Amino acid sequence: MSDPQSAPSAPRSDDRVIAAVIYGLYLIGPINGLSALVGIVLAHANVGAAGPKVWSHYVFQIRTFWIAAVWSVIGGAVIVLGGLLMVVLIGFPIFHLGVAILGLATIWFFVRSVVGAIYLAQDRPYPRPRTWLL
Repeated sequence: MSDPQSAPSAPRSDDRVIAAVIYGLYLIGPINGLSALVGIVLAHANVGAAGPKVWSHYVFQIRTFWIAAVWSVIGGAVIVLGGLLMVVLIGFPIFHLGVAILGLATIWFFVRSVVGAIYLAQDRPYPRPRTWLL
C-alpha cells in the first residue's frame, strides 16, 4: 500500500504562455468585452495547476477581472440612476459620475494588465497579487 505522505502531488507548471494569452485577452477586453470573459475562464481553469511564479499572475488576473467587474456594475448602476433622474435635472452630475467610474475602472483594468504583463515578460512572479492597486 502506498503511503499518503509520499503520494506525488499534482504536477505544477510554470508555463507562461497561457498567462501571457490571458493578459493579451484582457488588453483587448475593453474593446469587445468577450475576450476578457474568455481570459477569466482560462485563469480560473489554470490556477490550480500553476507553479508559484505563474500562480501569482493567475491570482492577480482573477482579482483584476472581478474587481473591475464590480466597479463596472457600480458605474453602470449610477449611470442608470442618473439617466432616470435627468427628468428632474439633478441626474446630469450623477450620470457623469457613473461615466467617470466606468472610465476609471477601464483605465485601472488596462494599467494592471500592462503591469502584470511586464512582470510576466521579465519572468518574475507578481509581487503582490492580492492587492487592490498595483
